[in-house]
Amino acid sequence: MGSDNHPTMAEVATLAGVSMATASRALSNAPGVAPDTRQRVLAAAQQLSYVVSPEASRLATGTTGRVAVVVPHISRWFFASLLEGLEAVLREADMDVLLYHVGDLHDRRDFFERLPARRKVDAVVVLAFPVDEEEQRRLALMGVAIIAAGGQHASYPYVCIDDFAAGRQAMDHLTFLGHRRIAMIETYDPDQPVPPAGRSQAYFAALADAGIEADPELVETTRWGGAEGAAAMDRLLSLREPPTAVYAHSDEVALGAMRSLRRAGLAVPGDISVIGIDDHPLAELTDLTTVHQPALGQGEIAGQIVLSTLRGDEIKRAVTVPTKLVIRGTTGPPRPRPDRASGR
Repeated sequence: MGSDNHPTMAEVATLAGVSMATASRALSNAPGVAPDTRQRVLAAAQQLSYVVSPEASRLATGTTGRVAVVVPHISRWFFASLLEGLEAVLREADMDVLLYHVGDLHDRRDFFERLPARRKVDAVVVLAFPVDEEEQRRLALMGVAIIAAGGQHASYPYVCIDDFAAGRQAMDHLTFLGHRRIAMIETYDPDQPVPPAGRSQAYFAALADAGIEADPELVETTRWGGAEGAAAMDRLLSLREPPTAVYAHSDEVALGAMRSLRRAGLAVPGDISVIGIDDHPLAELTDLTTVHQPALGQGEIAGQIVLSTLRGDEIKRAVTVPTKLVIRGTTGPPRPRPDRASGR
C-alpha cells in the first residue's frame, strides 16, 4: 500500500493489469482507452479507494482546471441564472469557477487593467455585457479561450437570444390585439457602454409594419429597474392621450409600470395592457404577459462551449436560442375610448 495508507496509481495499475500510462489515461477520461479497460481501471480505483489528485492531473495535462467568469451584476435574476447554469456544467466537469464582479465602470477598468496578471485560467467567460476594443486587447494578452453568454458583440464564441426577434414577438402581440397607441419603456444600464438596441428597433419596425406612425411622446427612456419603470409609467399617464398598451424592455420594468397603473386606479389589461421580456420568476406569479428567454439554458450552453473548446472539439461559434411569447393576464384588446368631440 502507498505511504500513509493512501493507494497509489501504480497499485491501481497493478490491480487492473494495465500499465501506469493506461491507468492514468483511464482515470483522467482521456481518449485512446478501450471501454472495458477503462471500466477495469475504474473498478480497481474504487476497490482501493484511490482518489485522483486534481493538481497532479492538471499538472500532467498542462491545464489549471479553472475558468474565470466576469459578470457586471450578481443580484439580478438574469445574471444569477446565467451563472447558475454555467457553474453547474463546469462543476460536473470538475472545473473550478473564479468569479469576478465588475459592478461599475471603475471596477471594470481596474479588472481589465490587471487582467493579464490574474491567476492562470484555462478560459474566460464574459456574462452579458459588450466588451470594447481595449478590453478585447487586454483579454487577448491572456492567451486563453474567451466565451460570451447572454449578449455579446465581439468576435468570441457566444450564446444569446435575438433581442430584435423577442421585441417583435411582444409588439406583434399588441398590434394583433388591435392596439395602435403603444408606448415603449426602453432601458439602459449606465455601467454598460453599449446599450442593446434590438428591443428598441423592434418597436419601431413593428409600428411601421402595422402602419402606425411613431409618436416620440410614447417612448420613455430610463435606467433599468422596477422603480424606474414606475416613474416612466407615471410620465406616460400624464400625457393628454395616454397609451392603450405598454411594451417594456424587461419584466422588472413592466412590473414597476403595473404598480403605477394600480395606484392610479387603472385596470390591467382593461384600461392599459402591459407586456415585458425575459419571463422573470415574478412574471408568472403576477400573471404578466411576457416573452420567455431561457437564461439558465444560455449559461448551460456557454459551459458546454467552454468544455468543447478546451477539448479542441469543433464548436458552433454563434448560438442563438429561441424565445417565445407567453400570454398571461396583463394583455387584451384595447377598450373603446369616448369620442372627445362628442363627449361619448
